[in-house]
Order: sequence, then structure tokens, then C-alpha cells
Amino acid sequence: MNLWTIFLTGLFTGGLTCLAVQGGLLATTIAQRESQKLEGDLKRTGHAFPILSFLVAKLVAYTILGFLLGSLGSVLQLSLKTTVILQIGVGIFMIGTALAILDVHPIFRYFIIQPPRFLTRIIRRESKSKDLFAPAILGAFTIFIPCGTTQAMMALAIASGNAILGATILFVFVLGTSPVFFTLGYFATRMGDFFSGKFMKAAALAIIMLAIFNINSAVALSGSDLTLENLGNKVYCSMIAFCDKDHVAGLVAPPVSEATITINSKGYVPNRLSIARGSQVTLHLKNDGGNGCQQSFVIPKLGLSKVVPNGNQATLQFTAPSEAGTIPFMCGMNMYRGEIEVI
Repeated sequence: MNLWTIFLTGLFTGGLTCLAVQGGLLATTIAQRESQKLEGDLKRTGHAFPILSFLVAKLVAYTILGFLLGSLGSVLQLSLKTTVILQIGVGIFMIGTALAILDVHPIFRYFIIQPPRFLTRIIRRESKSKDLFAPAILGAFTIFIPCGTTQAMMALAIASGNAILGATILFVFVLGTSPVFFTLGYFATRMGDFFSGKFMKAAALAIIMLAIFNINSAVALSGSDLTLENLGNKVYCSMIAFCDKDHVAGLVAPPVSEATITINSKGYVPNRLSIARGSQVTLHLKNDGGNGCQQSFVIPKLGLSKVVPNGNQATLQFTAPSEAGTIPFMCGMNMYRGEIEVI
């Protein structure tokens, strides 16, 4: 991929797919700023200032990350367990922030990011607003919750084997995602001026919904069955007598030891396989048009994950469990799913 293609990927794909995960942090910093502004704690610095702080810090953080990934290769790739822990932590932080904005209890004020006192004194001495700190911190923190498209770019930075090229790849990609983040963030701040009270409640509820999405995705990536999708399916099946029979009927294909899964814009094809318990299994992953989180292929229960950028191929090998059951596979954001039935 050349740098122009990488920029367009960020502009047309990365901005939207990453917004589903990282947009919660942007909404959090906007909501915090509006809350403090209503209390008279902040000077007015314009609608764009906190958003630019968020985006500039994000751009700098990812450029540094790209430099490190290009230098050290796959050493810095986050493990699946680390990703789950960080994603749950981000979700908890977002919920705490939303409850602080809604003034549910004084204890939640600790979720509102404030600069250290010495930094506050320096900023005040320079007659500048202190609302630079929180947006910048949250912007930099987005490196810990990359969406599937960003993970593909991180893999590309690793594969480059060059520090400068790795930094350039992530810089160009994140720069491409910035217009979507800025446009929606700016619109949100303008809405805050017109409907300050209602905006704060709506922002808090939006943050909670995004936090639940993050935590649910993290639970799915941990391999647990206690996800909203599974709970919904159980409720649905409890109301339909032949639900389980219909499910089994779709798995009549004989077990395979080797299969090819094609990744495209709609997900994974096929999205259902049968394997024999205890057998050696080889999965060939071929990305033919998947530019979003589909590129991050994860089998949580087996602890396997592979980032397959568009136009590339990869292979996963594993030993099937000794007990029959269903093993889900999914993208890194739990938006596209499939199942492997062990029989």
C-alpha cells in the first residue's frame, strides 16, 4: 500500500470504523468541557480548541507508536488478554465520567480528568485555558483501543521494518481519520451552546451506550458467552420451540481439517464450519475487500488472533478441543461473527 492509499483508507473507512470505539473518548472530553464551562471553571477558547487538542495528541501518539512498531517489529503488539483488560478499563472510565456529568454521586468526580496542580498553576500563569489537558490525554489514550482498521495499519507498520516508514504510515492514516472526528466533535460542541442542559444529558447517555458497546466487545474477545448477543439469542430461542433444531440443521456439513475463510466487506465467508474434536485444523484467511474491523480475525476461546489487511492472506493452525461445542470467531470489535462447531 502506498501512502496515498493509506490516507484514503483512513478518510473513507478508518474514520467511521474507529469512531465506533474511539468516538466515546472524544464524546467524553467534549462532555467534560461543557460541564466545566457551565460551572464557569473554563475560559471560552472556541469550539474547535478541545477537539484539535484531542486530535493533535492522537496524531502524535500514533506517530510515536508507528516509530516504535517499525523499529521493534511484533514485540509491541498487544496480547488478546491485554486488549480485553484495556477495553474494559476504558468502558468503566467512560461510565464513571457519564455518571459524574449526571451528578449521580460525588465519588464519580474522580473520573473527571484534571491537570496536576503544578501544571494548572503554570497554565494560569501563562493566562491560558486549562481545558487543553483532558482532551490531549484522552486523545493519546486512543492508542490502547485501536479499531480493526487501525490494527491493520499497525501490522503494516510492523511489516515495514523501518522506524521512519512505520511512523509515516500511522501518521498518514490517523491524519485521514481526523476530518470525521473533527466534524462530528465540532457539531457536538455547537449543539452544546444551544442546548446546554439537554446536551449534557444526551452526551452522558451516549457515552454510557458507547461504554456498554466497548465492554460487551471486550467480554466477547475474552471468550465468555455472557455477551448481549448470546443473552438476546437465549431469550429469542426460549420463545421459539424449534430454535435449537434449526440451528443444528444449518450445521449438517461434514467436519473439515482445512478450510479457507474469505474476508469481505460483509464479514466472513463461510461464517460456519464443522470440525472434528481433537483434530488438527488449518484455516486459510484471505482478505478480498475487507477494509474495516473484519481485518482483525479473532478466535477468543482459543486465544488466537490475526490481522489480515485487504489483499493479503494468512494462516491459523490449531488443535480442536477434545469436547464438542461451539467456538465463535469474530472481528476485533465483535461486529462480524461466525461459528466453528466441534462435533
